[in-house]
This record gives sequence, C-alpha cells and structure tokens, in this order.
Amino acid sequence: MPITNTQSGTRIDEIAAGIYRISTPVAPNPALPTGFSFNQYLIVDDEPLLFHAGLRRMFPLTRDAVASVMPVAKLKWVSFSHFEADECGSLAEWLAAAPQAAPLCGRIGAMLSIQDVAERPPRVLADGDVIEIGTKRLRWFDTPHLPHGWDAGYLAESTTRTLFCGDLFTQPGPAPDPVTEGDILGPSETMRAAMEYFSNLAAAGPAIERLAATEPALLACMHGTAYRGNGAAALRALAVALSGRAAG
Repeated sequence: MPITNTQSGTRIDEIAAGIYRISTPVAPNPALPTGFSFNQYLIVDDEPLLFHAGLRRMFPLTRDAVASVMPVAKLKWVSFSHFEADECGSLAEWLAAAPQAAPLCGRIGAMLSIQDVAERPPRVLADGDVIEIGTKRLRWFDTPHLPHGWDAGYLAESTTRTLFCGDLFTQPGPAPDPVTEGDILGPSETMRAAMEYFSNLAAAGPAIERLAATEPALLACMHGTAYRGNGAAALRALAVALSGRAAG
C-alpha cells in the first residue's frame, strides 16, 4: 500500500497514466460521524500540475506525497475548482516550495481572489480554453455555482479522459480504495441529504451535461474514491437526482 505518512494515513496512487491521487483520511467527528477524506491530484508531465492545493495544515502531508513521485520544486501549475480552504488553503506554501509554479484558474477566480492572494500572477483560462502541459491536454470549463462558488470550474484531461470533478460526487468515509467501478452517486447523495452543498439546483443540469459530453472514463473526486467507468452516465444520473430535488 503506497502510504507516505503512517500517522495520518496519507497515500498516493497512480490511477491513470501519469495521474496520481493523494488522499488523507479524516477521523470521524460529530459533524462527519463516518469520517471523511481530502484528495489532491498530481499530473506528472513536462509541466507538472496539482489539482487542489489542499488545506494549509495538510500541506506537509501532501508535499511529502508529491515528493515520493517527483521533486516538488518542479511543480509548474497549482489549480483548483474554486476558492475555498480545502481547495487552495496551502496555495502560498506550494508557490514557496516550487519557485517556477503559478496558479491556474478561471477568470472569475482570478478576479475575485487569486490575483490578490497569490504571490505570483495566475495563468487565467477562459471557458473552453485548453492548456498543454506536455503529453496531457487540459480543457477548462466554467461551472459557476456547481456545486458552489461563483468561480467554480473543472479541468478535463483528454488523453486519459479524466475529469477532475471536485465536489460533484462528495462521498463520506475514509475512502481507502483509490478507484472504484461501483456506485459513487448513492454515497454522494447520502452526503448531500445530510448537508446540502449545491447552491443552484435548477441550473445544474446544463452545466453537468457539458461535462458529460467529454465522455470521461475516470472521475477524479475531491472527497471519496475516484470512479472508473462510464463517467458520462454517472454525471447524467447526478443531474437527474439534482433535478428531482429542485422540483421537490
């Protein structure tokens, strides 16, 4: 088992060619009695990219996991869906550890937060923009308020058909398995029923359909296990579930 910190249980697993999931479990607590997990995703290429900088207090754990695969100083891009502590709380620490690195985000995120809080200016992507980081090609999708945050957006990697889908399928529990081919919608809907975190259910469907149209074979979830299989079908099932809640 690729554990990089035995005390925290942080581990790193290659879930697609050159794409690594870094996961740190969180012990059960009154708010999350089943426990929880925080995931970051490292893409190793000519210009390595980290999706989700992670919580500031977890930076040493994530840094050591990255270092087990590649020199941290070679990191080029630090990206995330939206401005929130678990998405980019340790952005400053990453920029300090990797002198050539810069934030990579959408226009709204840059305008609202990143141009002010980051020590170096971000590379700003408009909706639909593609960035090549070597063999990997990543397309940015603006997804305002999906599931929350005006600045929200996602990256789809075309060569591995991986969608870095952030909070869309937030699953409870420690998620020891890096990838599953089983159900992730059921657990995520259980989580959403306990604490609704989608801010605009009525508008979610069209945005999710744009993501489904990329035909992802791998859904890189921020909380819980990543999913391998028919990602488009999983996304469309999520849209149906959200439309039902919106109608109700």
